[in-house]
Amino acid sequence: MESICKKEMRRYLYILLWLVIAPNMVMAQSDRQHIREGNRSYRNGEFVKAESSYRKALAKNDRNAIAMYNLGCAQMRQNNDSVAIETFANVSAMTQDKGIRSRASHNAGTILQHKRQYKEAIEAYKEALRNNPKDDDARYNLVLCKHLLKQQQQQQQQQKNKDNKDQNKQDKNKQQDNKDKQQQNKDENKNKEREQKRQMSRENAEQLLNAAMQQEKETQQKLKKAMQQPSRRKLDKNW
Repeated sequence: MESICKKEMRRYLYILLWLVIAPNMVMAQSDRQHIREGNRSYRNGEFVKAESSYRKALAKNDRNAIAMYNLGCAQMRQNNDSVAIETFANVSAMTQDKGIRSRASHNAGTILQHKRQYKEAIEAYKEALRNNPKDDDARYNLVLCKHLLKQQQQQQQQQKNKDNKDQNKQDKNKQQDNKDKQQQNKDENKNKEREQKRQMSRENAEQLLNAAMQQEKETQQKLKKAMQQPSRRKLDKNW
């Protein structure tokens, strides 16, 4: 009787344990299945379809670092660079697997190098090497990016110097233009003053001439009047 009870209890425990484990097994199989589907699409060059499958895997298990890494690769092949970099950063944050973390950082460095963001690419390659010191490609790209960064900084400095030189030249030209404009204003003011003086002289001359003519007219009138008066006196005497 006790044996039958123990068997029933053992069976009950097996059933209970299966009810706890089975959903996790189904979920694990489900996200792995989506990853396999995504990998097939990726190999066929169907990167949009692959991305969709990897997202489905993450919907089943949002801590699946492999699905997240593969998602970043699919985004990278679609030239969705900014999104892919963020995805690779999520990979490093969700797993301690140095192999996956190294590959994610390496890929991020490749994108940044292509975008000529050499300073950020250097940090990504350093992170890849910290997780996998044997990554010779990352080491080579790290050295290359340091060289390219130095060239980029030199070119930026040269361009900055050129811009400053052009700006200084523009400032000097502007100052010269202002001086020329000031001189032009001075010359115009002098010309106006001369014209005003000439106008005043002309007006004065006309006034003097008019005054002289008026005085001459008055003198002529007085003379005429004076000449007429003696004639009348003579006629009076003759009467």
